[in-house]
Amino acid sequence: MIVVNKLVKQYGNLTAVDGISFQVERGEVLGFLGPNGAGKSTTMKIIACFIPPTSGTVRVGGKNVREQPVAVREQIGYLPESAPSYGEMTVEEFLRFIAEVRGFAGAARDRRVDAAAELTALRSVRGQVIETLSKGYRQRVCFAQALLHDPPVLILDEPTDGLDPNQKHEMRQVIRRMAEDKTVILSTHILEEMEAVCTRAIIIARGRIVADSTPAELAARSPLHKAVTLRAPPGAASLAGALRDLPGVAEVRVSRGGRGEGARYTVIPAERRDFLHELTRQLKARKIAYEEIHEERGHVDDVFRDLTAGGNGREAGAR
Repeated sequence: MIVVNKLVKQYGNLTAVDGISFQVERGEVLGFLGPNGAGKSTTMKIIACFIPPTSGTVRVGGKNVREQPVAVREQIGYLPESAPSYGEMTVEEFLRFIAEVRGFAGAARDRRVDAAAELTALRSVRGQVIETLSKGYRQRVCFAQALLHDPPVLILDEPTDGLDPNQKHEMRQVIRRMAEDKTVILSTHILEEMEAVCTRAIIIARGRIVADSTPAELAARSPLHKAVTLRAPPGAASLAGALRDLPGVAEVRVSRGGRGEGARYTVIPAERRDFLHELTRQLKARKIAYEEIHEERGHVDDVFRDLTAGGNGREAGAR
């Protein structure tokens, strides 16, 4: 549905996007991740025909963003960062205005507005002036305008920005439902959100793609993937030395528990393999007591930091 090939965007001597290529299929929810200035928003703006590329090609539904920008825009619902809208309008007025811009009138316009407002839970504020809304509701209003024309592609830049935990949960459910028959690209700084919503993730740093895989595959690259964490009884002597002496153990990390809790020990095996049952057997054989034990599945934030460490250099200030 989306094909990006050798995309470059330069601002004078600043290269914000440096020759990236990727494809997104219908039904995929692609998380676009990276530190500030990595080129995420720039790439999304090019796909949405908001700014032109310096070189390379982007096609949406087979249409070229340079040659057929209007046809591309017809296929895209775009939620920019910071949810721009007309603050002096009511929610109803703004959504009706956007529907008319999209070419809907009369009953068709009203049906589109009703559907978008229902999907984004705006019914209770439809008569309220936008500038009087909370940041979370303004975000919903801008999300609703992106959905009005039922586009096959959604480009969402920080879609849960400003929402409280309950609203974030609702928004994620909406995105998951829509992904059944749409193509979704969303950028986020919240790695938990990427794992909860996305079927695939691209990490971009210094204008280049440094990872492209599923959230589970990213987590599996973490040093803690397949590690085992156990909690000792309160007041127990340190187990670090005993754990380090066990066969197959490469490293033991210790974190102190709060009041009334024992220390936690994360045991990293020498080889990336299932280690929980083997460790449990060894602990039992050596009569080492513990209160709980579980296998770690890996932390995406560890992988993210490893891949994007060192700042953004020449992309500093680009978005």
